[in-house]
Amino acid sequence: MNHKKKQKIGLLGGNFNPIHHAHLMMADQVAQQMNLDKVFLMPENIPPHQDTKTTISPNHRIKMIELALLDNPRLEIEKIEIKRGGKSFTYDTLKLLTALHPENDYYFIIGSDMVDYLEKWYKIDALIEMVHFVAIKRYEHQKESPYPVIWLDTPLLPISSTMIREMIAKKIEPNYLLPKAVLDYIHSHHLYEKKS
Repeated sequence: MNHKKKQKIGLLGGNFNPIHHAHLMMADQVAQQMNLDKVFLMPENIPPHQDTKTTISPNHRIKMIELALLDNPRLEIEKIEIKRGGKSFTYDTLKLLTALHPENDYYFIIGSDMVDYLEKWYKIDALIEMVHFVAIKRYEHQKESPYPVIWLDTPLLPISSTMIREMIAKKIEPNYLLPKAVLDYIHSHHLYEKKS
């Protein structure tokens, strides 16, 4: 009989358009504080609640994540949502992951701003049976939730993918906001540049 070792796996979903240091720091801090074996960064195929006009192809986003994770063996990419295609709902993803790896405990990482919206998540009552939610406190404000949430204090970096895309479109270098290898990739593929 093949018994797989039980692992504590963090999941950080997002568009990662592009990935930046705030994503990496959040994943790393949660991994350390929760003593997780791994944190999987899961790029969404089509985000269910976002405008997708500025989203670049999954292949570019995957490559940038792979470049960003080279220095941290605890962080890995999980392409399950990209491979599945269509809109990315957390419930569908967790159903697949728990079927593939029922031995693992999953910890889904969210910002404190998302705690208010948990009741609107697709099949949230089934989802809370499959995953532990880990929320990152912002501005010393811990919100009450009818759902079980593990709250963590981690340093927060005021960086957003939107900020980086806007800087590149204006020909301003977003130095130190994302890994140099990711920025080099963006430039070599002319991503986020304003079309003349």
